[in-house]
Amino acid sequence: MHNEVFQNISKIIERDSKTTTYKFALLRGVIDIIQDNSPFIAISKDRVHFPTGLLIEKWMMYYYPILECSTNIPQINGEANLAFRIQLEKIISEYKTVGGFSAFYNDLKNKGIPKYLQADFFALAKKIKATITLMPMKYIGRSISNDYYSIFQFESAKAKGNTSEIDLEFLINTSGSFSIPFEYYEAFKILGSFISGQDSILFKWAEFSVNASRQNLSIEKVVSEVLKSPITERDVAESKLIYKTILKKEGKVFCVWTGKEITSYDVDHMIPFSVWKNNDLWNLLPSQSITNNQKRDKIPSIDLIENRKDLILHYWELINENQSQRFQKEIRVALLGNNSTNSWQKAAIKQLQSTCNYLIDNRGYQQWKI
Repeated sequence: MHNEVFQNISKIIERDSKTTTYKFALLRGVIDIIQDNSPFIAISKDRVHFPTGLLIEKWMMYYYPILECSTNIPQINGEANLAFRIQLEKIISEYKTVGGFSAFYNDLKNKGIPKYLQADFFALAKKIKATITLMPMKYIGRSISNDYYSIFQFESAKAKGNTSEIDLEFLINTSGSFSIPFEYYEAFKILGSFISGQDSILFKWAEFSVNASRQNLSIEKVVSEVLKSPITERDVAESKLIYKTILKKEGKVFCVWTGKEITSYDVDHMIPFSVWKNNDLWNLLPSQSITNNQKRDKIPSIDLIENRKDLILHYWELINENQSQRFQKEIRVALLGNNSTNSWQKAAIKQLQSTCNYLIDNRGYQQWKI
């Protein structure tokens, strides 16, 4: 990795086109996918490839709360609107009375988009894809090169896998892929979470909206909307309740970290929610309360996961038996990627270890051992 790459990233954030927030959304999306350690990331020679569907999903999550907000938060200079504003506002309107942002996220991630909304969702996804590939992907890097698509390259692809349900997997399987140079991937992987302060993507995004509003908004107000999570406390509580109901049927409960039989336990996030806002059922495991308090925001070590994998797999298979559709959807997107579901257990454990190792070694979170 050369200093030139970091200098280029700085130039892109500071000097590339400032007419819309699309540049910030694209960079933020790529960094978030890398920070998620997505199993769909593929390295080939000198470029790293990602499903465009994951980026489309990120844009939906970024712009939904902005357009839903009662306060106008400008995203484009002048009188123009977001290219996909009409399509997204239609989805927002449909979900307004049935759970809002959180309900839309849950449908996209787990249940699937209802049939009566699928045509509207198709239109939104298509418009966002066109916006991403024809605008920021094309122009990012123009401050350092005269070429279009000098950093991002988009590749269309035929639909693959099961596309019978309209959800996140559908987006991943049908939206093609894009790639960036390996050195940019390495830079975002190592420093993505540290691109902060006055030159950060989020600050520049908020600053853009404040200036476009003629100073009628505050940085704090914009950032609070841009960072709003689709997962509510109620969603977390409902997922834990599902887990506890299944464990109650099972009878005996063992602490996943100590292996001891327990009568009183917590159901908490294996990878802490504060670190990775992932509420998937595979990420929830029963733990003795005192052990869970010791773990807190630490990340399980590779060796610990290896030593406890039999019990982890026991609970995964238990959840799979009782909540198969949701469990399989969530674990495919977060841990399995394109790996065969016939041997999903081994692949999922390996990716879990990879993700935890990445959080420890690259993002600096404290390792947890027993």
